[in-house]
Amino acid sequence: MSIYRIWSIAANGFREVIRDRILYFIGFFTLLMVIAVRLLPEISIGTHNKILLDLGLGAISLLGAIVAIFVGTGLINKEIEKRTVLILIPKPLSRAEFIIGKHLGLSAVLSVMLTIMTIVYILLLTWTKVDYQAFPIIISVVFLFLELALLIAIAIAFGVFTSSILATLLSFGLYLMGHISKDLLKLGVISKNESIAAITKTLYLILPDLERLNLKNDAVYGLLPSVETLISNATYGILYTCLLLGIAILVFSRRQF
Repeated sequence: MSIYRIWSIAANGFREVIRDRILYFIGFFTLLMVIAVRLLPEISIGTHNKILLDLGLGAISLLGAIVAIFVGTGLINKEIEKRTVLILIPKPLSRAEFIIGKHLGLSAVLSVMLTIMTIVYILLLTWTKVDYQAFPIIISVVFLFLELALLIAIAIAFGVFTSSILATLLSFGLYLMGHISKDLLKLGVISKNESIAAITKTLYLILPDLERLNLKNDAVYGLLPSVETLISNATYGILYTCLLLGIAILVFSRRQF
C-alpha cells in the first residue's frame, strides 16, 4: 500500500467535491445564523441565548451529515458510472488505496467545512455577547468530525454494492438508528420479554452507537465527559470507521468491472 497513491486519490477527491460547490453549505449556515441572531431575541425573550447555542451546533451537525451521506454514497458509484474506475483499477492502484483515498478526501472537505462553520458560529456568539465556553464547543466539533468520518465510511460501505439512491436511504436510516441504539437497548429491558431484549441487544451491538460521539448537549452548558470517557469514545469511533472501511474494501475487491 502506497501513501503517495492514497494521497493522490484523496487530493483529487478533495478538489472534485469542492468543485461541486459543497462549500455553499457554509454560506447557508452563515445566513441561517444571522437570521437566528436577528429573530430569536424577539420571539424567545430570555431563552434566545440557549436556543442560539443549540441551533448553531445542531445546524453544523445536520449539514455535515447531509454532505457525508449524499456525497459519500456517490463517491464510488460516480466513478463506476463514469467508467473512470476502469482506468484507475488496472493501474498499480489497489482497491484498498482507492477506498481509503476517497474516504480521506471527503473527510478533508468536511474538516474544512466544520472549521469554517465553527469559526463563524463562535464569532457570532461573541458578537451577540452570548455566554459560552469555547473549549467544550471545540471538543464537541472534533467529536462531530469523528462521527462524520464514521458516517462517510457507512456511506461508502453501502455505496460499493448498491445504487446511490438506495445507499443514501440505508445510510440515513443507519444514521438515525445509531442515535437511538441505546434507547432500543432500554426498550428491550423495559419490555421484560427475553426475545425482544435479545433482539434489541443484538441491534445495539451491531449498530454504531453515534451518541457516544455526540457532545452537543454537554457543550452548550460548558460541560464535558471525563478524559477517560473521551478517549474511549474517540477510540470507538476510529475503530468502527476502520471496520467499515475494511468491509467496503472487501466488498469492492470482489466486484467485477
